[in-house]
Amino acid sequence: MRIKQMIVMRRDLHMRKGKIAAQAGHACVNAVLEALSRDGAAALRVEDGIIRMGEGTTLNDWFTQGEAKVCVYVDSEEELLAIHRKALEQGILSVLIQDSGLTEFHGQPTYTCLAFEPCEAEKVDPLTGDLPLF
Repeated sequence: MRIKQMIVMRRDLHMRKGKIAAQAGHACVNAVLEALSRDGAAALRVEDGIIRMGEGTTLNDWFTQGEAKVCVYVDSEEELLAIHRKALEQGILSVLIQDSGLTEFHGQPTYTCLAFEPCEAEKVDPLTGDLPLF
């Protein structure tokens, strides 16, 4: 079973490379932390430099398979929010990131990206499989 974490960025914002990396990082970390919180972070342990959880869990499989992440893009806030809604409707944890606007976006809080919890490719590909790679 192939497990991956999908990150969806807004390309229309024309963010600087460092801003893109920071926003994607926020999304990835928050999605994993929410999944850990839901699935029982108490079971988390590190063995030989690899994060492990209970055997047979999706997060454990993702950690042991190398923590694959794939970044794709959309060209509008509307597209980003639609993907977020669809994920939640299908029971996939999705974390939406809103930048405060202090360094870019003229002081306006702005949705920049989202990340899904790590999950099976078959589960997430219907939502993101048609999106171009970032």
